[in-house]
Amino acid sequence: MSSKPRILFVLHLPPPIHGAAMMGKYIHESEVVNEAFECRYINLAMSHNINDIGSFRFHKINTFIRLVSSVHKEVKTFHPDVVYITPNSKGFAFYKEFVIVEMLKRMGCKVVAHFHNKGVSDWQHRWYNDKLYKAYFNNMKVILLAKALYNDICNYADWENIYLCPNGIPDSERLRPIENQMDSVPHILFLSNLIESKGILVLLDALQILKEHGRAFVCDVVGGESAEINTERLKGEVTKRGLDDSVVYHGSKFGDEKHAILRSANVLAFPTFYPSECFPLVLLEAMEYGVPCISTNEGGIPDIIENGVTGFIIPRKQAAPLAEKLELLLANETLCRQMGMAGRQKYEHEFTLPVFEHHIKDILCDMCHNK
Repeated sequence: MSSKPRILFVLHLPPPIHGAAMMGKYIHESEVVNEAFECRYINLAMSHNINDIGSFRFHKINTFIRLVSSVHKEVKTFHPDVVYITPNSKGFAFYKEFVIVEMLKRMGCKVVAHFHNKGVSDWQHRWYNDKLYKAYFNNMKVILLAKALYNDICNYADWENIYLCPNGIPDSERLRPIENQMDSVPHILFLSNLIESKGILVLLDALQILKEHGRAFVCDVVGGESAEINTERLKGEVTKRGLDDSVVYHGSKFGDEKHAILRSANVLAFPTFYPSECFPLVLLEAMEYGVPCISTNEGGIPDIIENGVTGFIIPRKQAAPLAEKLELLLANETLCRQMGMAGRQKYEHEFTLPVFEHHIKDILCDMCHNK
């Protein structure tokens, strides 16, 4: 029998690809984590694509029953010291995971919930949700991605039960520093699925302003279609704003193709107002490549972007401030490069995958050794 602490991970794994699933993949593949603990893994995902996330489907009922059975069986046979779970904070997914968490508690498990989303403060006003949240957060530790996200759950979780663990990503450029040179026609990058609340239409409005100011640029739009915005609608929105010669849609890109686009970018624009936005990995990816970021005061983003140092924080749903900051960076190559390199340094110190892996390991060790 191994003398290592036993951890049962109930987490999201791709597909679909989103922040929580990618971090689950990194934990699953982590030598740091798997060498420190005896680990078992159960995939919590019940959706196969982005559009299916958070929705109710009848086929999910059978999947959920099998999931509960698998968790129950692993607890009975594996006897974990800690159960780590990546739950949802609201909606049908929360109700589903509430059942799992309460079952784990009744089986005597020590549970830590790692939140990659938010929404408790929006859903707590209904009496039955309030009652469920009180039970859910009772006698449970919580991992948050940023201190600012504590406001979402502060009515239910005491600060002493909170761990902070920012996300981290692999460093594909560790062999050389990044110093983006501004091309004669600079490149603005939007890297996200085509969901309205990720800010793509706000960005197009800002680009229209830049165009009217006589500013030359190319905007590379990279990300998968959604039920809200497909290729045809995106093309129509681009044409309506007179941006056909300035916006290029590349679809979804992964691996070397995505790295090549990041390497050619001068500025990342991510004007998100997505309700569940917490700690978008796209910002870390841009910082890895020395690309300054412009984004919003949503979720934990202010803990990623140091306003005026590594990029800019702008108001949500407003094209004019976004256009202003884009124009400032495109007109000042020195400032653009300085902000990009400051972002790269912040990434190296705080947001690499090894930093994340050791944070997770330390949190789980603390839970195993403290009753």
